[in-house]
Amino acid sequence: MNVGAPALSASRGLNIALRTAHIGATGALFGGHVFAISAERLLPFLYLAILTGIVLLIVEIYPTWRRIFEVRIAMIAVKLLLLCLIPWLWTYRVPILIAVIVIASVGSHMPRRYRYYSILDRRLVTTAEAPFATETQALRVPPASRPVK
Repeated sequence: MNVGAPALSASRGLNIALRTAHIGATGALFGGHVFAISAERLLPFLYLAILTGIVLLIVEIYPTWRRIFEVRIAMIAVKLLLLCLIPWLWTYRVPILIAVIVIASVGSHMPRRYRYYSILDRRLVTTAEAPFATETQALRVPPASRPVK
């Protein structure tokens, strides 16, 4: 009898690995810019942050394109856009990275009813419709018919 936590699925493991790589790359990128490390040393971290961000976006959207309209996906897209602007707005790289960090922090800590709100459907997308949902998680989400407070 297994009394421990349920086994980690491959998709969840991939998501955690990607997020860890993304946080590491963006942390190194931000710290490097704050401490004025040369651009040639920082560009690989910028490209890694963009690449892992794109892959995370794809993982979050899969398997249904309708997730593109959720608030959390819009926030990811804005962060990616800002990261992609850094080579052209080099002078403003630190404020841009601060904005990315603020968006990331707000996005990951905002209540589920806002993160999973679909701008297209004008309703909360339930956890059962969200990626990596388990039956237990699906039971904890309020029904989509309940008004968003």
